[in-house]
Amino acid sequence: MAVRIRIPAALFAASLIGVSVAPLPAQAAADVVTSRGVTIPAFYTPPATLPAANGALVRSEPLPLALSLPGIDSTLPGTATRIMYRSTDSDGQPVAVTGAYIEPAAAWRGPGPRPLVVLAPGTMGQGDQCSTSLALQYGLVLGADQGQTTVSIGYEVLAMYQLLAKGLAVVQTDYAGLGTTDRLHTYVNRVDEAHAVLDAARAVKALANTSVTAKSAVGFYGYSQGGGAVAAAAELQSSYAPDVPLKATYSGAPPANLAEVTAGIDGTELVGALGWSVNGFAQSEPDLKPLVDRYLSDAGQAALKDLSTMCVGDAIFGYAGQRTTAWTKTGQSLADIIKAEPALRAFIDDQLIGARKPTGVVRVATGISDNLVPHAQARTMAVDWCRLGGNVVYAPILLPSVGDPLLNHFGPLLTDQGTAVGWLNDRLAGWPTISNCATMPLQP
Repeated sequence: MAVRIRIPAALFAASLIGVSVAPLPAQAAADVVTSRGVTIPAFYTPPATLPAANGALVRSEPLPLALSLPGIDSTLPGTATRIMYRSTDSDGQPVAVTGAYIEPAAAWRGPGPRPLVVLAPGTMGQGDQCSTSLALQYGLVLGADQGQTTVSIGYEVLAMYQLLAKGLAVVQTDYAGLGTTDRLHTYVNRVDEAHAVLDAARAVKALANTSVTAKSAVGFYGYSQGGGAVAAAAELQSSYAPDVPLKATYSGAPPANLAEVTAGIDGTELVGALGWSVNGFAQSEPDLKPLVDRYLSDAGQAALKDLSTMCVGDAIFGYAGQRTTAWTKTGQSLADIIKAEPALRAFIDDQLIGARKPTGVVRVATGISDNLVPHAQARTMAVDWCRLGGNVVYAPILLPSVGDPLLNHFGPLLTDQGTAVGWLNDRLAGWPTISNCATMPLQP
C-alpha cells in the first residue's frame, strides 16, 4: 500500500531555497537555558534590570549564519550580530527584545550613507526556539529536546538576502517574547510589534563597527505578521520614535483587522495562529483571562498550552484543518465569541491598523485571492490611510486562487518579493514615487 505524506506549503517552499538542516542548539551547559521545555542559548534570558532608554542595546554577540559563503573581504552576504535591546510593551512596561543585525558585504551604490531596513518577520510561532535570529543561525531546524519536537524554518532569509545584495543594512526583530525567556510572544499585538520594529532601528545605532550612521535613511519591510508589524510601526513612528528617520515601508498582506483575520484563518493549515493570538491577548490584558477560561473547554485549554511551545511548522503538522469550535465549551468559534463579548471585541478593535496616518510612503501589497489573511481587510487599511492623507502606493497582486488558503497567502510573498525589495531600495535611494490613492477605486 502506498503511503502519501502531505508536505505543508511553507515547508516545501523553504526546501527549495537550500536551507540547512540542523538539530536544536547543542552548547555547553553554562551557555544554555531551558525555556518551556526547549534548550536555547542563555543569551536570550534578559537581565533583571533593563536600560532606561527605548532602543538601548542590552547585549550583542557574533551570529553565525546558516547560509553564508566566503568572500574576498568578508563573508557573503554579510556579517551578522545577535542583539538584545530594550523596548516598551503595550502596558507601558520595559521589555527585552532580541534580533539580528547584518552588515552587508555588498556596497551601497545609492547617494548618502548606507540605509537601514528593519525586517519584521512573518509568523514563526510562539516557542522561544522559533525566534528568527535562531532561524538565521540554523536554517531549518528539525529536532527534539526534552520531549519537545520542533520544525522551524528560516524563510525570511529570502527577503533578507535580496535586501543585503543591494547594499542595504538589515536588522531583524524577533518581537517581544519570541526568543526571550521571560514571557510569551504577544502575537499580532500591534503596539508590542510596532515598538519592537522602531526600537530595533534605534538599537543598531548603538552597535560598534557598522556603516549605519545617524543620517542613514530607514525603511521597513514585512509580510503577513510582519506586514502588520511594520504598518503599525509606520503609524506610531511620529508619537513613539520621531528620532527614527523613516522614509518608506513595504507592508505585504497585513492582518490589519483581526476580527476578519480570525474568521479567515479558522479551519485552515494555520489555525494554530489563533491559539498564539489568544495566548498573547491574555498576557497583554490579564482581564481577558476569565473570558478565556469561561469559553475554552479542556481540549481548548490543552491546545493553547501546546501551541505556546510550537513553531509554525509544528502547528501545521499538529493542528492543520482544526476548527476552533472544537476548542470551546459552547461550540462557538473564536470569531463568534469575539462578536458576543464586548470586552474582547474592544480589545480586538484596539488592534485595528489603519486609524492613524503613517509616516513616509507605504506600499501596501495584497494578493486578491488571499483568503487566509483576507485581501479585503488589507485593502481597507490602505483606503483608510488614503482618507487620512497618507502617502500610499496600493499594489493588488493578481494571482488566481489555487484552492489552498496557505498557498493563496504564500504565493504573493514569492511573486512580489523582488518588486517589493526593488521598490524599497529605490525609495531609500531617494527616487520619488506617486501615490495611487486617487485611482484606488479602480483597483481590485
